[in-house]
Amino acid sequence: MSLAKGEHLGMGVNPERSRRPVFVMGCHRSGTNLLYDTLLSAGGFAIYRGYLPIHKMLIPKCGDPANQQNRQKLLSLWLRSSAFRKSGLDAQDLSEKIMGQCRTGGDFISIVMNEIARRQGAARWAVYDADNVLYMPRIAAEIPGALFVHIVRDGRDIALSLKKMGGFRPFPWSHSIRGLNETALYWEWMVEKGRYHGRQFPNQYTEVQYEALIQEPRRTLEQLGRFLQHDLDYNKIKRSAQGTLSDSNSSFREEGLIGTAAPVQRWKQRLSAEEVAAIEGLVGDCLQSLGYTLDSETERRTRGARMKLLKPLYRGFLNTKVWLKVNTPLGRFANLDPLQIQSDS
Repeated sequence: MSLAKGEHLGMGVNPERSRRPVFVMGCHRSGTNLLYDTLLSAGGFAIYRGYLPIHKMLIPKCGDPANQQNRQKLLSLWLRSSAFRKSGLDAQDLSEKIMGQCRTGGDFISIVMNEIARRQGAARWAVYDADNVLYMPRIAAEIPGALFVHIVRDGRDIALSLKKMGGFRPFPWSHSIRGLNETALYWEWMVEKGRYHGRQFPNQYTEVQYEALIQEPRRTLEQLGRFLQHDLDYNKIKRSAQGTLSDSNSSFREEGLIGTAAPVQRWKQRLSAEEVAAIEGLVGDCLQSLGYTLDSETERRTRGARMKLLKPLYRGFLNTKVWLKVNTPLGRFANLDPLQIQSDS
């Protein structure tokens, strides 16, 4: 599988679609950064290496930007962030545009990215944020016509990658070794959220399999290019090699750069049979629905019933966590550390 949905193999040239903004998203460690840099390396997209977690962080922190006071607060925070510093934009000019035109999170993103694209003479722009799979309906409503590219990777490799980085504990009661099981559940939740939201916008949504991008880049990029109505020439991308294409952010840096290492199916060598069985017992159905083959069918059957009792609890926790962040004052406690906001002094 390379493009599970929205392949649009018979799509002709559509000049209007070729200018639409693109949102690259997927579970953390799925290759969102790699795919984003692949698009930028193709040319035609504005080059921006900043971070725009408007729906995930800034709106929960500051409130609805339709309110002028909230909008001013959001703008003030962002102007002090590393994301603004990387944009190269003029603070006064941007402030006038934001305060005069912005009423939604989508407006904020569009104003910033349109201005970056205008200054660079680029025809369109793309942004990436793994967590946008959670906010796709809102983004689609606020930026009509936006295109969503959901990159999907084998959940066993996701668990391994996060384990290599020191573990992942999305749940406060987690006690399992390195959080592998919780990570697998989190991966499944993120993947299914993206696919569920994508079904609401079938002409604006497509899926790219990470393994296909690595192993069959020409074919995968050709298909994605038809969906985006953008020339994703593999040879040009290799020559330009923006960002992670020339300096891998892989959690296995010592093995070489992406494209020269073997970032596919590392779990077969690095996870124990017990760890694989536990992960497949939890998310085996999701893995199979994405075209992945299970490795430990016998152990999965024996462990699956017991392990899957955890799933409703964890899904409920994750759904509630997002809802509380977006819909209650708890969002004011959003962690803004990734934005590297400078103090007023």
